[in-house]
Amino acid sequence: MLEFLGPAFLVILVVLALLLIIRNIRVVQQANAYVIERLGAYSATWEVGLHIKIPFIERVAKVVSLKEQVADFLPQPVITKDNVTMQIDTVVYFQITDPKLFTYGVEQPMLAIENLSATTLRNIIGDLDLDQCLTSRDIINSKMRVILDEATDPWGIKVHRVELKNIVPPREIQDAMEKQMKAERERREAILRAEGEKRSAILEAEGEKESAILRADAKKQQQILEAQGEAEAILTVQRATAEGIRLINESMPSEAVIKIKALEAFAAAANGQATKIIIPSEIQGLAGLAEGLVEAVKK
Repeated sequence: MLEFLGPAFLVILVVLALLLIIRNIRVVQQANAYVIERLGAYSATWEVGLHIKIPFIERVAKVVSLKEQVADFLPQPVITKDNVTMQIDTVVYFQITDPKLFTYGVEQPMLAIENLSATTLRNIIGDLDLDQCLTSRDIINSKMRVILDEATDPWGIKVHRVELKNIVPPREIQDAMEKQMKAERERREAILRAEGEKRSAILEAEGEKESAILRADAKKQQQILEAQGEAEAILTVQRATAEGIRLINESMPSEAVIKIKALEAFAAAANGQATKIIIPSEIQGLAGLAEGLVEAVKK
């Protein structure tokens, strides 16, 4: 009986040992860390890879994620410097850099970060008025990140960013802000409309000015052209007269021809327009001679 139980017992012991070893093999995944305790005290932090835990002596105290994490906290009531109560919710981006400190540094780390962010936010907002809170988000975010990062160093936590997700003033403040924004928009609209009308009037005046200048230039050019035309006409007449005189001089006219031309000139001068014409004696004699010639021809 003992001989039969001896080998079987050894096989059972070997199987149990193998099962025990297999159950105590741990594979640490990427971006994770295992905090190991030995007999209740911190022993080591397992990084990525294959590890074997000593049965009944070591235990995995905590599995820590080393990824960057996001904590979205509920809105917190805060009071500004000018006694306006607002609801502000924050978002904290953090990463665990020391698994040991994170495990043993503080009880309930997330609750600690939430309470710390709430008190820090109240302290910062308490030094600002409403308008500064609404326009200085980047400043508030930077201050909170610095304070939270410094406060969480003993917990093995690195705070990368802090963002104010929503800032919700009281309803009456929102109504007043909407009225103010509406008035501002109407003021800008009135300014733009006035600027447009002013620009339109300026353009219209400039157009009238240019039109008047063009009309004056056109009238000036017309007068110049008319004057040039009259001057050309006078010059042409004078040239024709001078040419006629030159031809007469070249033909060596007799005194009788000159007198006849003078008579023709007086006839043209009278032309039914003059009431009295004084004719020189030489032309009178020439006229009598002409009449005699006419009578002789008739006979």
